[in-house]
Amino acid sequence: MAITEQTTTAQPGGSDAGTAQPPAFPFKRTCPFAPAAEYAEVDGVTEVLFKNVPAWLVTDHQNVKAVLADRAASVQNIPDPSRGDSGDQAMPGFFLAMDPPEQTRLRKMLAREFTPRRMEAMRPTVERIANNLIDAMLEKPGTGDIVEDIALPLPSLVICELLGVPYDKHDWFQVETRKVLDSDAAPEEVNGAIMAVMQYLGELTASKLENPGDDLISLLVNHVRSGDLELNEVAGMATLLLMAGHETTGNMISLGMFTLLEHPDQLEQIRQDPTLLPGAVEELLRFDDIIGNLPRTITADVEIGGHTFKEGDIVMVAMDAANRDPKVFDDPNTLNIRRDARSHIAFGYGIHVCLGAPLARVELQVVINALLQRIPTLKVAVPAEEVELKNDARIFGLKALPVTW
Repeated sequence: MAITEQTTTAQPGGSDAGTAQPPAFPFKRTCPFAPAAEYAEVDGVTEVLFKNVPAWLVTDHQNVKAVLADRAASVQNIPDPSRGDSGDQAMPGFFLAMDPPEQTRLRKMLAREFTPRRMEAMRPTVERIANNLIDAMLEKPGTGDIVEDIALPLPSLVICELLGVPYDKHDWFQVETRKVLDSDAAPEEVNGAIMAVMQYLGELTASKLENPGDDLISLLVNHVRSGDLELNEVAGMATLLLMAGHETTGNMISLGMFTLLEHPDQLEQIRQDPTLLPGAVEELLRFDDIIGNLPRTITADVEIGGHTFKEGDIVMVAMDAANRDPKVFDDPNTLNIRRDARSHIAFGYGIHVCLGAPLARVELQVVINALLQRIPTLKVAVPAEEVELKNDARIFGLKALPVTW
């Protein structure tokens, strides 16, 4: 697939790359409201080191989408221990680490349950949980922590209710998920955390074969009865949804609120006109992009952005940089909640685009609206530069967001 006419051949680690050591990637983000500063030093397709392995970095919006959409860009054979496998054989049910046709088979069974219409039907549930959490925070003597009081428990409680998992397990899920997302965690620790959650959910899935409920795991159990799914695949899919769903949305809730509190003119516009909220959420997703980057392995020579990537190359796509591409977004480093930001790729792109995006949007809209309307005097309790960043994990966020009212 050719995006530009001029073509060069990409050879990571080759003699034409020069003698200087390529920079280590991912770059470390040090500002809550901007991608890593190192992006300013790269242009087009750049050689980097990912997990000490030569790789190529793609940063512009058009070519990031092109890589993510290309069937030659595989999610297999990637040196990333957070997957819980050796890279060439995904764990049962972990369709994010699979290529078609297995990825297609599993994702199709879940996709019908994650439509925007069905996720919108969960809005009252999300509102109930959000208001309960805000009630509990307001019982404190004038101070709270958006991360611990609101942002992390809300998506965890929502996904537990969706899956039919007991609420009393959500703290344990958060602990195990943090092990998986810790960039310094040893592979055996990551694998142990994933297997512990899978074992619990496998036992829960087996119990729902005998006593089904009105929840997602019970719906998936129907596919076990029909022979279309194995029990361990259901447990794997449930594990993936739990681990991928609550930490990501939780980080986005706290960082999004921090962003608005540090842009009071934008915040006040939303408070005065809540109809701006859906568009504001899209702009926050673009502006704050917490995922940052995704790796792909090239399975056949492919031409993208004027470069020929060779079979076996690892390509890193930087969505955080792409979402600041001035060719796509005017004045991209400025937060503008009235911007049409729907072309952002914070949820990825192509066949692996985030399945839970409709639910994440509902959660963000609900919790931001509830906080703005219920606590009009909400403000950050410390200077912005003292808010500690979680830039040592695979998903960017805040370690805490102290607030007062």
